[in-house]
Amino acid sequence: MPPPEGPVDPPEEAVADPVDGYDPPVLSARQAAAEGMAGWPEPGQPFPPPTLPVPAGRGGDQIIPRPLNARAGAPAPWAHLPTERRRPTLADARRVLRAAGPPVHSERERLPGIDRASAVLAPLYEVDGELHVVLTRRTWDLRSHQGEVSFPGGRQDEDDADLWSTALRETREEIALDTTRVEQVGELDHLATVTSRSFIVPYVGALPGGRPETVPSPAEVSAVLHVPVAELLDPAIYREERWTFPWAEDRPIFFFELVGDTVWGATGAMLRQLLGFLTGTVGRGGLGHL
Repeated sequence: MPPPEGPVDPPEEAVADPVDGYDPPVLSARQAAAEGMAGWPEPGQPFPPPTLPVPAGRGGDQIIPRPLNARAGAPAPWAHLPTERRRPTLADARRVLRAAGPPVHSERERLPGIDRASAVLAPLYEVDGELHVVLTRRTWDLRSHQGEVSFPGGRQDEDDADLWSTALRETREEIALDTTRVEQVGELDHLATVTSRSFIVPYVGALPGGRPETVPSPAEVSAVLHVPVAELLDPAIYREERWTFPWAEDRPIFFFELVGDTVWGATGAMLRQLLGFLTGTVGRGGLGHL
């Protein structure tokens, strides 16, 4: 798919690199592609294909600004597990997340200038003993991240008592979920997006009583996705790619190829850690995203 046309958000002033203090011009892959930077296709040319074949009938129309240097990464952390180990329950989720200990903060979260907080919710529920997670697909007419799959959530408001309240409020607004039913069972590691001066706190919530009723907000959400966790744990639909960004940072990018959608980016990293907790294959500090 060719790089998108039209205006893109300008890159924000970089914050100091958390490792060596070097202050590079931090750009997202999308911004680098739109600006025609070296390492990405020239404007109007298609992005490279995935580094490994996508299973038949899977994948979506999401625009993946893949650089020319993209290469295959490691297999799914749970690929070696037998099928029965890849079918966690809601009870498993409660147990492993409560035993996981405190979350690891993003390296960028405590730097000067990082002053905007956001929170997302990963809702889990069971139907006939099968664990599911709720995701959303953003509408295609939003200013940024059009059509991408994400957890419900957003930026903290002044009236929010805390970031858990932020996650619940945003979930109500986006998918009309009855958040009085949500039980907080854990927190994933915190992360910051590449160009953002904000950080994200991902919460995990349990929904008793089976599949919840949801209604997508047409201004933000085009579809609510109810995805079986066992499907996400199929090693065939997972892919890690390695991308080198404009400031020479080499990073893993995680993908999940659903039927009709591709999950990637920050949501892919959060989903990978959640699934890793559930299978005992990824722990604290294993988010793979700043």
